[in-house]
Amino acid sequence: MEWDFPVPPVVFDVSIPNYSQQHHPIPDTGPLQPPAPTFPDDERPLLEELDIDLGLVWRKTLSILHPLCSDDPALHAENADLSGPFLFVLSFGVFQLLAGKLHFGVALGWVTVASVFLYFLSSKLSAGRRGDLDLYRCLSLVGYGMLPMVVFSAVSLFLPRGGRLIFGVAVGFVLWSTRVCTRLLASGGADEHRGLVAYACCLVYMLFSLLVVF
Repeated sequence: MEWDFPVPPVVFDVSIPNYSQQHHPIPDTGPLQPPAPTFPDDERPLLEELDIDLGLVWRKTLSILHPLCSDDPALHAENADLSGPFLFVLSFGVFQLLAGKLHFGVALGWVTVASVFLYFLSSKLSAGRRGDLDLYRCLSLVGYGMLPMVVFSAVSLFLPRGGRLIFGVAVGFVLWSTRVCTRLLASGGADEHRGLVAYACCLVYMLFSLLVVF
């Protein structure tokens, strides 16, 4: 026996719009782009964040190198920094590297030990007097006194090794560094013992000249 079940036809009305599109239209925003970065208005430059004043370093350098401008102790005393000395020690090591010598660590260590030694000597010589020479300032002054040694390290690349000429040039640059460092250190309270301070500075920079010569 066969049974016939009437199946009603299914009719889809395509004229009714989609509900989601009718009530929640999707705006056309175009291609996706990342949000633009925002920076705070009070953000300082990187060199200022690191307390590096290139203008001050340049003025101190000119006060030592310029033949018509005497090194000003007040400029170095009121604005002690380590960015200039670090640059000079790095330059000294670079010139020595060009000469086939690796002296970066030696130069940095000797400057640190020399600064501690000269600070201890100056504090003993100026006992009983109020001086403004601290270890940070002493390290800055000894580092700026390295500038003639940096020039000598560069000049030595063009001088013959083992001759009298390089020894004579070394003596001249040692005296230059000694004069600069003595003048700067003596202004910190040891002016009465300038000769003893000059002798100590001469020994310090003589060691650096021996690094260059040998």
